[in-house]
Parts: sequence; structure tokens; C-alpha cells
Amino acid sequence: MKLAISGKGGVGKTTLAALLAQAYADIGREVLAVDADPSPCLAGALGFPDELRARLKPIAEMDALIEERTGAKPGTVGGFFTLNPRVDDIPERFSVVHRGVRLLESGSVDLGGSGCICPEAAMLKTLFTHLLFRKDDVLILDMYAGVEHLGRATVDFVDAMIIVVEPTRRSLGTARQIKKLANDIGLDRLWLVGNKVRNRDESDFLESESPGIPVLGFLPADLGVQEADRLGIPVYDHVSSLKGSAEKMAERLSEESGC
Repeated sequence: MKLAISGKGGVGKTTLAALLAQAYADIGREVLAVDADPSPCLAGALGFPDELRARLKPIAEMDALIEERTGAKPGTVGGFFTLNPRVDDIPERFSVVHRGVRLLESGSVDLGGSGCICPEAAMLKTLFTHLLFRKDDVLILDMYAGVEHLGRATVDFVDAMIIVVEPTRRSLGTARQIKKLANDIGLDRLWLVGNKVRNRDESDFLESESPGIPVLGFLPADLGVQEADRLGIPVYDHVSSLKGSAEKMAERLSEESGC
């Protein structure tokens, strides 16, 4: 099963990615989680020990590797370089494993309005295509807002995109934009997850104002999320209400996708 998680910055994409990753790992699924955020923090949300986190580095920042594989130095635009560099060894070579979750930090490239024709962008595009074609049991992509990492050639391999929102109109507006981008490339297997929901009024608001996206579930507002971050422990272990909600979502996703 391959899941892409997106949404407006700060809504809780990484929290949900960590919860789902650990929920699947705890029932014996083999999980590969990919942190595609420009400021990766999935390792912290999963409670990876410092010695493992120290071994992680975003692929987009590995200048020597990018130059070796593409034939050009990162930061150069135009010129000649390999558009399909070798990436098959990257998931195992540059990831770390903790409590059944294999974690890779891909990082990101600022694509700008017209895209980026550069070695690092070619590297990441090829890596994401490879990840989506792999036969991993569970792949969870913690993305930033948008669908830049996906394309028409790979969209059929995504079982679902989960858009995380807060109970605000601004957050739902971002969800509407992401839905349009997803639909433009043929991805219509979308779910909405409400995060930081405090009461029934807020959950009802998200269900009634959803931009045509079915609601997968809700994560309650809980100060334990910030406390877990401060203590450096997994939110999955520290906040039982979120753990229970994530387990139900994971089960529903498996049922709906048949995976």
C-alpha cells in the first residue's frame, strides 16, 4: 500500500505520517516512511534515537552523491546531466530502521513556478518514481503541500492521497487546491483527515465543508503532541487518543485499498 500525505504547512502531516507508520509496523507490516519535507522532522515524531537520527541526511542535500549519479554539480541549471540517475540502492543505503519503521529523508527542491531543470530535481524525481514502483508492503510519503513529487506516470501506483486539514476555512481552501492538482494528474483516490479537532462542532464543520473529499477520520486536539516533541518520545506512544484514531484509519485504508 502506498500513501501520500499532504496539506497546508503546520496542519499535522508529519504527526499523521508517524502515527500511521507505527500503527502498521505494530501489526507486523513492513513500513518505509519517506520524509519529503524541506525541514524533515518525521524522525522526531517517530521517536528515533539520536544515534539513528544522526545518520540521516536528506538526499537532496547530498551534493557528492548527486554529482556522482547525474554527472553535474547541484545548483547548476541547464547543461548536460543524467535525467534518470541510478537510485535503486538509495532506500536501503541511506535509511535507518527503528521499531519496524524504515525511514528515509529525501528532502526537496524548490521547483518554483516553472519547475527546476537541475541535477538535484532529476535525482529526486527518479527516486520518487523508483519508490512508487517498488514492492514495499507499506510506503508512506510525508509530503509538503502539493503533488510535485507525483506525476501521471506514477499516479496509478498511489493507493491514496491523504490531505490533512485543521477545522478552518483557510485549511480547507488549501485542500481544495491540492484536490485540483491531484485530479489534474488523474489522482482521485483522496481522503480528508481533520487534525486538532476540539469538539463535535468542528468535526461537523469539516464534514459539511469538505471540498468533495471523503473524511477518513479525525485526530483530537491534544497538548500531548507538543509534550511528546519536547520529551523526544513518539507521539504514538504518548497520546492514546491519537493512537486509537490512527489505528482505525489504518484499518480502514487497508480495507478500502485491499492491501
